[in-house]
Amino acid sequence: MTLFMAVSVFYTVTLVGNTTIILLSHLDPHLHTPMYFFLTHLSILDLCFTTSCIPQMLVNFWSSDKTISYLGCAVQLYIFLGLGASECVLLLVMAFDRYVAVCRPLHYGVIMHPPLCHKLAFLVWASGVFGTLVQSPTTMKLSFCHHHQVDDFVCEVPALIRLACGDTHVNELQISVIGAIFLMGPLLLILVSYGRITQAVLAIQSQNGRSKAFHTCSSHLAVVFLFYCSVTAVYIQPRSHFSQKGGKFLTLFYTVVTPTLNPLIYTLRTRT
Repeated sequence: MTLFMAVSVFYTVTLVGNTTIILLSHLDPHLHTPMYFFLTHLSILDLCFTTSCIPQMLVNFWSSDKTISYLGCAVQLYIFLGLGASECVLLLVMAFDRYVAVCRPLHYGVIMHPPLCHKLAFLVWASGVFGTLVQSPTTMKLSFCHHHQVDDFVCEVPALIRLACGDTHVNELQISVIGAIFLMGPLLLILVSYGRITQAVLAIQSQNGRSKAFHTCSSHLAVVFLFYCSVTAVYIQPRSHFSQKGGKFLTLFYTVVTPTLNPLIYTLRTRT
């Protein structure tokens, strides 16, 4: 019941916070900028991401019969994995937007023009579809143990790999490759972009200019830290001792806590 109440509160805040950002970004002409365009997509992703798993999670917390059908588990896996992959790419796109804003401010309007923003948004959602269509079918084809007990809060790849009784080397190799593409690759590029941003900020002479650049980037960097640290710990070694013991609590963190904190971080720290 404690988890039920806590997750219910977080989910409510997530719905209200992200919906508010979407509405304000659409209704306020001053927020029709690339930064808020991508922030709107992040809010949509967070809403869909949490809704794909939290309602079922709440049902299981409340009920003594903590079950999910095979079809329900498969649907949850496809949606959950696809949206997670999309968010990884979206955070990279947002880092590129911040790089252009700080390092190429005079060319920002020319580089981040609406057609490019829409193409990048399409890339974000298409990458999620690609990621889930590569990983999910092979995961659901595993030979699962007879007890059918998923030791996690949601049907995600590491938990289902641990549930399998057959050979999972191909699946573990696959999750490593997908992790390198959607986790380590974007994270490395984000760190490189922030290295360039740091150089540009240090070169700014005025204290006000440095402060403005810091406020522009700190919110995104905080979201990247929260999301990537928890997801990477769960997905890099799906059968590790840490993943078995602590992975489900990190899953609870990036499915419940992070989507709640994202709108709070952006609304408190972002300056236009």
